[in-house]
Amino acid sequence: MRERILIVDDEADIVDMLKDYFEYNGYDVRTAYSGMEAVKKAEQQPDLILLDINMPDLDGLEVCSRIRDFVACPILFLTARIEDSDKIKGLGIGGDDYIVKPFSIEELGARVAAHLRRERRQRETAKVKFDDRLVVDYSERSLYYNGEILPLVKKEFDIIELLSQHPGQVFSKERIYELVWDYGSEGDSSVIAEHIRRIRAKFAAAGMKSYIETVWGVGYKWTR
Repeated sequence: MRERILIVDDEADIVDMLKDYFEYNGYDVRTAYSGMEAVKKAEQQPDLILLDINMPDLDGLEVCSRIRDFVACPILFLTARIEDSDKIKGLGIGGDDYIVKPFSIEELGARVAAHLRRERRQRETAKVKFDDRLVVDYSERSLYYNGEILPLVKKEFDIIELLSQHPGQVFSKERIYELVWDYGSEGDSSVIAEHIRRIRAKFAAAGMKSYIETVWGVGYKWTR
């Protein structure tokens, strides 16, 4: 079965270009030209969403926020410009990556393929019990503590997945970015630090120990 991509942009020329490219490369492509249409089309459960941020009726950040409760697939933002604060906000509400316009369509295609490969790999993993209280179900992409599920956005779970599958191994911020975003680009330390901060806050609110230890000057590691 062909993987389904939803392309959302209010510029018809961009939508047509991307649609032609991804259909040529074997994807099942759906399109939306506004934020409200995107929310409706997301109900079809695409495998990946390319989402423009700057749209007049409902911007991409609001679309992402509205659909994240029922859509688990990767969401890649398309934007002409992005401040670090906006980037952190977008990742915090469930976005997975940013593509800055103008972009190389071959680079975009590589990023899309990388995210989809990662999704396929994640479906093949299993459930692991770390101690009497903590269980990570990698196939379900859920974390349970004392039998209760801990709500996590996609990239938070991705980081936990990476670190917990390699307990004791230290990962730099740049390496986490490369592996979790699954694309060979320069890491964004502020993005990784913000995700770790959010994960730790959720762990603390649930009465958990941190599990993620900072190795000063190097990076982070998972401790049992």
